[in-house]
Parts: sequence; structure tokens; C-alpha cells
Amino acid sequence: MSPFDLNAVPADYLRDVDSVDRVGWSDVDKVKAATRLAASSENLHGGGSASSVAGEHLHLFVPLLTGRAVPATRRALLEAVGNLSGVAAFSAFDIADYAESERHFRFALWCADSAGSWELRASTLADMARKVAYLGSADDALSLIELAQVRSDRLSATARAMLGALRAQFLAAVGRPDAAIAEVARADEHFAEHTTEPAVPWLCYYDEAEHMGSTGKAMVPVAEARERIELAAPRIRRAVQLQGAEYPRSRTFSLIRLATITMRLGDPREAAAIGLQAVENAKHFSSHRIYDELTALGRAASAHRRIRDVDEMHQLIANSPKPSWV
Repeated sequence: MSPFDLNAVPADYLRDVDSVDRVGWSDVDKVKAATRLAASSENLHGGGSASSVAGEHLHLFVPLLTGRAVPATRRALLEAVGNLSGVAAFSAFDIADYAESERHFRFALWCADSAGSWELRASTLADMARKVAYLGSADDALSLIELAQVRSDRLSATARAMLGALRAQFLAAVGRPDAAIAEVARADEHFAEHTTEPAVPWLCYYDEAEHMGSTGKAMVPVAEARERIELAAPRIRRAVQLQGAEYPRSRTFSLIRLATITMRLGDPREAAAIGLQAVENAKHFSSHRIYDELTALGRAASAHRRIRDVDEMHQLIANSPKPSWV
């Protein structure tokens, strides 16, 4: 069951909107097109511009939910609007607008539950868990991800892999390394079962590159605790190799994480070379999360500043302007 009351529509969405008479598949297609545009903007530039674009589109399309539609169309519309709200939520999260992010996440979850969409529900709860973990509560994030895994028999192999990778991250964060390793292995098994058929829109990003990056991130705390870089670095390195031009922000995250763990456990010079590339890439994004991860890389580099390349990278990070919304 959802932790939210389906009878209570989240505030500021369906309240006091103009009613629409009838809704058809063309309306659903318009919502999907707007969602693709917003998601692409977020992937290419970060949450800055995408947050406002997605929010404006959401305001435009929410009234469609008041219109009459046959059951199949209404379900598709709820999923499409819910997915758009999820994109708006994650974009707001990326720029540290946490209140707006929570509003949009709650509406996305309401749409998923109203549609009876287990996959969208799971994906929304997963993104909510990412935000909670980022804000410092890995235990609460673990509770959310386990809620998302309820009735996993109704989820695709791709969805189960995504949830497993996140659960592994949160297990590692709460100090359960053996459980995290086991969860990564299960996530790998689920991903091996995924098909090449087109994924649902809210999971189209979860390919091999994303899986390697997500499971690699899960293994970073384990690798650091055991001083075994090989537990995490190969996965993240593979993600960097696979992440294409359509996901430059994801590739930048992977570069930062690879540089950070290499700085802590490997060759600082190699780490600096990777980190300098990440710093250059990061200039193109409006992302509070990228700024925070670069700051962590800078801290990791502090112990090796006698090395010229490391010091150069450290100085570039230290002199990077804070995002305007901080």
C-alpha cells in the first residue's frame, strides 16, 4: 500500500483547475513529448532549467486529469502525468529545491497509485529514496526502497535491478557491507534477465551503463572500508566507457566517483587526470549534486596536494563558483 491517502489529492494540483471535457490518446502523447523534452534538458544541462520547464508543463497538463476518458486512456494519462511530475521532482532535487521536489514526488506517487501502476510507483519511491539518502538519512531511504519492492513480482527485471542497486547503496551506507555485496549480486542477476524491448518511459535510462554506475556507487563504501579499490572501480570505469552523449551528467558523476575512490585508494596522479576531466565537464551543468560531489573529491585530494596535477585539480574545485541557488 502507498504511504499516502489516495482520497487526498496533493495540494495545488487538481484544486481549482479548469475542467476539461474529454481526453484522448493525442493528449497523452502531448504529455509524453513534454516529459521527454524536460528529461532531455535535465540530462544535458542539470536540473536548473529543466526544473522550471517541467513545472510549467505540469501546470499545463494537470487539468487533463479532470476530463472524461475511457479506462485505458485514463490510466495512460495518469502514468504520463505522474512521470512528468517525477521528472519535475528530480530536477528540483538536483538544484536543492527540496520542498518543491517533495511536492512533485507526492503528486507523482498519487498518479501512480491512482493508475494502479506498480512500476511507476516503484520508480517514484526509488527517486524519493535517493533524495532522502542524499539528505543524510540512509535508514529512511532503505525503508522507502523496501516499500518500493513490495509485490516485486509485478515489476520488470529492469525495475528489480534498479531497486536492488539502490538498496545495496543504502545497505552500504548504514554499515551492512556483506548485505550490500549480496544485494549487488542479486541486482546483477535481475539485470541479466532484462529484455531489449523498449522500457517504460520512466525506466528508459536504466541501461548497462546506469546499472554499472549505480552498483559501483553501492560498492564504494565497501571498497573504502576494506581498502580494496577493485570492489568498486571496475564497475564505475565500465559505466564511464558506456555512458553516451545523451547522458553527459551521468558520465560526469561517474568520473567524479572514479576520481574520488582512486584518490583515496589508488594512484593520486591517475585520480587527478580523471578528476580534471570531471571538473571540466561539470562546468556545463546546473546541478547542486555535482557541486557537492566535486567538493568531496576536493577533500579527498587534500592529502596529496604536493603532487602538481592533484594541486591543480584541487584549486579548480576550490575556485568553482557555488551554484546560484545555494
